[in-house]
Amino acid sequence: MIIYSNETEDLNTPTGLMRCHIFRPVKEGKYAAIIFYSEIYQVTQPIRRLASYIAGQGYIVIVPEVYHEYENPGVALEYDKEGTDRGNYLKFEKPVSAYDSDTKSVIEWLKTYPYSNSKIGSMGVCLGGHLALRAALNPEISAAVCFYATNVHDATLGKGQRDDTLKRFKDIKGKVIFTWGKQDPHIPFAGRQLIREALEKAEVQYEWHEFNAQHAFLRDEGPRYDPALFQTCMGLVIRFLMDSF
Repeated sequence: MIIYSNETEDLNTPTGLMRCHIFRPVKEGKYAAIIFYSEIYQVTQPIRRLASYIAGQGYIVIVPEVYHEYENPGVALEYDKEGTDRGNYLKFEKPVSAYDSDTKSVIEWLKTYPYSNSKIGSMGVCLGGHLALRAALNPEISAAVCFYATNVHDATLGKGQRDDTLKRFKDIKGKVIFTWGKQDPHIPFAGRQLIREALEKAEVQYEWHEFNAQHAFLRDEGPRYDPALFQTCMGLVIRFLMDSF
């Protein structure tokens, strides 16, 4: 499916203007929307390609710049030490309340977007996997796709490093799919087990997939990219989204 990939919207949020990048089918109609949260580097070319792929399956994909309070609109950090250090610093500098208010702003905007059919999901990788999970705490989110979500098991997202994501799983009303790399040093086995036990206790509707892979195995730049696993995971995601909306 042919898509538009150069549309942006600067949304008002409680913490300032937030640029969002929009990918959507060219064909006229109304579509379910996916709020897609990036990794710590913001909207890089690999993130754009992944967003385009999902949009090409028949979805509106909106990618917010998660560090809009700290970086100028359009800034993407580099996949190098400087970019990694900056991204990790901001991940813990930004308050969780600001991440949450960003999500609410996108949800409210999507209710007015003329191409949206009012069905909303979330998706994310790395930091974005955690943000997609937190987005699911909102009742408007029907489906959440979480790839190797960081800082969920140790509750250290945001300023003060004391988030409440694990404690709020009972607020999740939609379905969630989790995908992990077994060799990911950021989310060890014990951490994954802690998350799964909390999901069971909260009676969340979820899917759980683990593969022999490193962190960031979806990113199509760098040595950790696994093209075959990317294809497998995209099949899981598209089937999950079709079943959820």
